[in-house]
Amino acid sequence: MYPFATATNPKESLYKEVNLPADFESTLLNKLAKLDHRYLKDLKINVGNVLKSQNLTRKEALLLALGVAINEKSTSLIQALEELAAQEGADEKELAEVTACVSLLNANNVFYRFRHFVKKEYYESTPAGIKMSIMVNPVLGKEFFELLSLVVSALNGCELCVTSHEQSVLGHGGTPARIFDAVRLGAIFKSFSVLL
Repeated sequence: MYPFATATNPKESLYKEVNLPADFESTLLNKLAKLDHRYLKDLKINVGNVLKSQNLTRKEALLLALGVAINEKSTSLIQALEELAAQEGADEKELAEVTACVSLLNANNVFYRFRHFVKKEYYESTPAGIKMSIMVNPVLGKEFFELLSLVVSALNGCELCVTSHEQSVLGHGGTPARIFDAVRLGAIFKSFSVLL
């Protein structure tokens, strides 16, 4: 399927890394590939490195990458990463929970970012009224659900949510090294999705 995926063909190597079909078309990636641009080589290395994190399992890394793809609305990458995550043992409930978590965090990030920006007593003291029952007993486990929530919050730029979820990950047994690797993965997959 990837007969030319070699060190000298970073576009095909990148596609293979994330399970995109070899004939997948991206205008921006094609421009970089045509020029044999060094950034494309860097991106392939960065994507490969974050998917091989020492502090995340391969399944966890793929689920986090899937969360980024959902957040960035990258349909082709969503499908490719769902397939890879399923190969690593992710079931339908786990895949669905990644989708639900990203959707919920988009609501929370907008709402709590507004509160943080405006800093008025009325907005801060009035209950949010946002139902969040999936956070109580997540299929993915509390620590990983909070880790995914942290990554999505970092992508969406909500300082209050980032701070809260970082503390929650630590409180549920996560480590700074896991947090660092997860956020770095989020940053790399965000940069990748920009080109799709």
